[in-house]
Amino acid sequence: MRIRTYAICLYIILIYWISLHIPNMHALFFPTLGSFSLLFISRPFEKAEIRKIAFGAVIASIIGSVFVYFNSGAWSLFLTLLIVIYLINRFKWNSPPILAVSLIPFFAQSSVLWIIPLSVFGALLGLMITLSASAYVEKRCSVLPFFAKRSVKAESDTAM
Repeated sequence: MRIRTYAICLYIILIYWISLHIPNMHALFFPTLGSFSLLFISRPFEKAEIRKIAFGAVIASIIGSVFVYFNSGAWSLFLTLLIVIYLINRFKWNSPPILAVSLIPFFAQSSVLWIIPLSVFGALLGLMITLSASAYVEKRCSVLPFFAKRSVKAESDTAM
C-alpha cells in the first residue's frame, strides 16, 4: 500500500504539472482524479471493476460535455445529473466520483467537444497503469524487510 500511495501522489503531481505547462491540457488535471485514486487503493477492487468505473467516468464526461456543448444552462446540468445518476444506479458503478466527473464540463468549458472526455480517459488510463505498476512493484518488494507488512499492537495508555 505504501508504494501505491507514493506512486499515486507522484502521478497526480505529474498530471498537474502537465496541465499547467502544456497548452490545451488544462482539463487533464481534475480534482476528482484524487478521489478516484483513493477509491482505487482503499477498496479491494478487481481489475474488471476498476475498468468498469473508469469507463463510467468517461461516459459521464461525454454526457456532460455534450450537454454543455449545446447549452450550458441549468436544464443541461439537471439533465446531466439525472442521466448520470440513473447510469450509476443501473450499471452499479458504485463510485460517487463518476457524478463529479460529469460536472467537469460545466466549470472547465472547452471550445472542443471531445477534449474533456479525452482528458478524463487519458488521466484515468494513466492512473490504472500507475496502480498496476505499483502493485507489481509492491508484490516484488514484499520480501524485503523495509516493505514487509508489520502488525503493530498498540497497548492502552491505562495501567490495567
